[in-house]
Amino acid sequence: MTRQLHLIWTALRPHRPVPGRGLLDVATTPLRVHPGDLDVYRHVNNGVYLQYMDIARTQLLAGTGGLRRLMDKGWYPVVVASTMTYRRSLTLGQRFVVESRVLGWDTRVVFVEQVFVRAGEHVARGVVAGRFLARSGPRPTPHEVAELIEGGPVPSPALPEDVTTWARALDVLHRTGEV
Repeated sequence: MTRQLHLIWTALRPHRPVPGRGLLDVATTPLRVHPGDLDVYRHVNNGVYLQYMDIARTQLLAGTGGLRRLMDKGWYPVVVASTMTYRRSLTLGQRFVVESRVLGWDTRVVFVEQVFVRAGEHVARGVVAGRFLARSGPRPTPHEVAELIEGGPVPSPALPEDVTTWARALDVLHRTGEV
């Protein structure tokens, strides 16, 4: 199945929340490298990692029960910025998992870390800054999204220093520096 079809299937199929999974828990998405994922050097193309991350973030939301709630409200996530670091290559047929977790948020942006792991070995790490938009009405804040998913107010954890530095360098954090 192509990554685009996989993403559509992930987003549209009925999901049962994972019992006990909260917004700040790690979600693990198992995947496998297919021939269309490779570049001319026979390892996963760097752009494909971003598509894997889309699938895994959708699974993260689905596992909390939040995907359906967001869709019911007409709210949807968009990527504002992302950064990747690669340590190892993924090649044809290899199985791996993407471990996704919400790191925290400010008044505008949610930060998600996604770590690629193959056979217990760290392969790559991506950090995504995202916002939520509304099909109609005002744009929801990350606080509103967290409250919708968790069923009540949730304070943001402090962001790791490397993520805060990256976000400030890209002018992604709210101007007051509130995290």
